Amino acid sequence: MSDTEWAVVRPLLPVPGWLRGRGGQPEAYCHRAMLDTIRYLVDNGTKWRAVPADFPPWDRVYAFFRRWRDHGLVREFHDRLRHRVREQAGRDPEPSASVIDSQSVKADAVVGADSRGFDGGKRVNGRKRHVVVDTLGLLLAVRVTAADVGDRAAAQVLLTQVAAAHHLLALVWADGGYTGSLVDYSLAALALVLAIVKRSDDMRGFVVLPKRWIVERFFADLMRSRRLVRDFERSTSSAEAMVYWSMTQLMTRRLVRARPSRA
Repeated sequence: MSDTEWAVVRPLLPVPGWLRGRGGQPEAYCHRAMLDTIRYLVDNGTKWRAVPADFPPWDRVYAFFRRWRDHGLVREFHDRLRHRVREQAGRDPEPSASVIDSQSVKADAVVGADSRGFDGGKRVNGRKRHVVVDTLGLLLAVRVTAADVGDRAAAQVLLTQVAAAHHLLALVWADGGYTGSLVDYSLAALALVLAIVKRSDDMRGFVVLPKRWIVERFFADLMRSRRLVRDFERSTSSAEAMVYWSMTQLMTRRLVRARPSRA
């Protein structure tokens, strides 16, 4: 992490309990070193035990990762960055429209049978990432399931979570896999308009569909992180945390690029 990136990130980090007078022992390693290690692992796809010796010990970094995952701190950090990116783009911090989709990825051998499945449509044995992104392609929520879980079933839980967290959200674009009772449920229970963007039958070859390209670009950004090309996580909570960590890195770079240069 460059000094410029750290200057952007540092004010947005969750404050440790011991700094707020809530007790506890001060951490032995700087947050910048911990973030650098996790960023290296996500970006390069290495194993925890194979983290270079230039970084803090892998077990201390994993304990940091696990603590942030279990207490929702990585999502809190991610959401603060997203608010900053939206404000910098001249948008309201809370979105009013979004796009939902899913991505099936192969799972490594460490992924147990209880959280993996076979997606017959994509012919993938592994897990599925269900995501909701705003119109800038920024992540609002992610849910990782076995690959054989249907899009509509997972979307019902995910949209309920998103609607509770983002009260201004009113419109969600989706593909043809989200038709049926989910449209009526979203409107009646969540006050969300689920707009289906379908591909016309007379289309030939590659065609960019309105709004759906936003979430496809998001998946392309995820594939830039080698840790996310396959699912290497033993638990779905860790798999979701890795998605959030990947997006924090991309948003940090986006904020730095958009900062005005000093004369």
